[in-house]
Amino acid sequence: MITPFAAPPDLPGGEPYRLTLFVNGASDLSARAIDAVTRMCDVHLNGRCHLTVVDVHDQPDAALRSHVRVVPTLVRTSPLPVRRLAGDLSQTDRVLAMMLPAACLPCDDPALLGDATAATP
Repeated sequence: MITPFAAPPDLPGGEPYRLTLFVNGASDLSARAIDAVTRMCDVHLNGRCHLTVVDVHDQPDAALRSHVRVVPTLVRTSPLPVRRLAGDLSQTDRVLAMMLPAACLPCDDPALLGDATAATP
């Protein structure tokens, strides 16, 4: 079940969220990652997302420039800071928790929010 998230804030100048998905060829894993990220963009970013898919088999230099070592990897380059998430991208709640600003998240669960927003003891 996908948790409803607050609408992501508009970026300055109406810029879209910029995401790059690194995959390897036309494998089932790549197809699932592309489907999951495309659906996430359509449903949760309301068309305010520019998604680029890079096949590391065809463009290995692009992966190296983006510090991508494993695939699939989703990289958010805008808004800053740059965020990277590697591995299973089918868990939409976790992907959104890593990719969206904390203000858009549905809860204050430190496990979902990541270390950057977790309360310090």
